[in-house]
Amino acid sequence: MIKWSAWATLAVLGVYVWTGVMAGWARAKYKVPAPQMDGPLPFLSAQRVQANTLEQLPLVLAPLWLCAYYLGDTWAAAGGLLWCLGRILYALGYYRDPSKREAGFMIGMLACGALVAGSVAGLLLQ
Repeated sequence: MIKWSAWATLAVLGVYVWTGVMAGWARAKYKVPAPQMDGPLPFLSAQRVQANTLEQLPLVLAPLWLCAYYLGDTWAAAGGLLWCLGRILYALGYYRDPSKREAGFMIGMLACGALVAGSVAGLLLQ
């Protein structure tokens, strides 16, 4: 039996790794030596996307796992993959222009909210 929520968890972690790679690439491209965190806007944007994605991991992973356990694997996986889509849109928007990140942020937060709601619904149905 395929555990879709496990694949979604790996996708979430993959998005985080991708943002880390992009942050490292920006550090090299703009020649900002570690641990310095000041540089041109594209460098700062890449660093902020990576940090913001790290901050989001507990908001997506914990309810993803709870939702998978209490409500169902498919629902949880759908929420996790929706979060991945939102984070990718957020990052791509932020890399272009920080003011273009809202749609991705809203999709990601909607996914987190849906996962929390699914977790609560699953608990109440137990």
